[in-house]
Amino acid sequence: MPAPRMRVCHGEQRFGRFADTFLIMRLPEPLAPLRHRRFALMWFGAFVSNIGTWMETVGVGILVTETTGQATWTGVVAAAGFVPAAVLGPVGGALADRLERKKLLLITTTIQTSLAALLTVLAATGSPSPIVVTLIVFASGCASAIGFPTYQSVLPDLVPPEDLVGAIALSSAQWNLGRVIGPAIAGLVIGFGGYAWAFGINTISFAAVFVAITALTLPASHHDGSSIIKSIKTGIDYTRRDAGLRSVIIFMVVNTFLAAPFIALVPAMAIKVFDGGAGATSLLTTAQGMGAVVMALSLGALASRFGSRRTLMGVLWAVPFTLMAYALAPTLWVSAIAIFAVGLVYLGALSSFMSIGQMRAPAQVRGRVMSLLTMSLGALYPLGAIMQGALADHFGLRTITLLAGVSMLLSLAMLRLFRPGLEAALDAPIEPYESQVNL
Repeated sequence: MPAPRMRVCHGEQRFGRFADTFLIMRLPEPLAPLRHRRFALMWFGAFVSNIGTWMETVGVGILVTETTGQATWTGVVAAAGFVPAAVLGPVGGALADRLERKKLLLITTTIQTSLAALLTVLAATGSPSPIVVTLIVFASGCASAIGFPTYQSVLPDLVPPEDLVGAIALSSAQWNLGRVIGPAIAGLVIGFGGYAWAFGINTISFAAVFVAITALTLPASHHDGSSIIKSIKTGIDYTRRDAGLRSVIIFMVVNTFLAAPFIALVPAMAIKVFDGGAGATSLLTTAQGMGAVVMALSLGALASRFGSRRTLMGVLWAVPFTLMAYALAPTLWVSAIAIFAVGLVYLGALSSFMSIGQMRAPAQVRGRVMSLLTMSLGALYPLGAIMQGALADHFGLRTITLLAGVSMLLSLAMLRLFRPGLEAALDAPIEPYESQVNL
């Protein structure tokens, strides 16, 4: 069993006897989870790597958009990184609950590093075709689909329960800080050195993840000896029976299919609508990321004051309105302001989905439950991105983004009218895990 955890921990949980005492006392409440050494190490390693990842993501989006001139390809490449989560996410969740999680994280990170290096070499020796880029992104997405449920299941082992919401929000914050910093650097690097430099920096950035994972000490997995297929079925059965998790997935489906594709289509909005390039893409991506960071730093306090359910529903209802404002923005700078708001509330919804899932899922099945949430994101985000990208090529990106916002608003209204119990279920008692395995 892991050692008992305290809010201010000693030994392994602190950065140093005197310096860390000062740091712990000075950290504001939104940063409280960083008081715990293992979480801080993982947070920093992921942050450095995500800067590189977003440099590559923006670089790939610009490369494909400028090469093909089609928003469809932009959506296809973005979708390629998420499709594997729809198929491999449950497998990754089952593996997270049965294998040594530290080793699993090291393996998947090694695969992603190798693929980033391959993309760097191809970009340095010539302009890779959209098909080749898509295949590399897809392969990296497969590794991510296996590793991400493990990362999510690790978080509750790195902080005490009272800091879990804040830890999840901070994890979203570092992801979006990378989204702010990475595109800004990518625009400069691509402009002066080309795509290979951006992809190369991403390759090097994985070193920070290796350092963080190597330093982790994690409790043993909860493998019960069942097969992977049976393990996956157990996770599905538990999620299906828990009313709160069912509600989370339903609301997540609406948000992911209708709203999330705006992320993949940012390069198309910058280039095709506002006649920009790498600079315009970086501006919109950075603005969206800044909004997400602001929400990430505020989400813990909002959830503490209003509760997880009210916080989730508040930001979820705000998403379609901000999305419509983004679609109607007349200039690039107004669009940047609008996408800041979209990023703010979209991140609030996504982090709330994940935090509620983490809190409701027992440790024995947490990896599998979280993989189902990831699967929802991985299946519907690429489908929505491809559909909206294809429709945008025929009817215009503004029109399709506006219709997506209207459709989401109508969907939420219909759910409230015809399924009023969904919102209340978010506060329902948690279903005991033992009752599921005996059914």
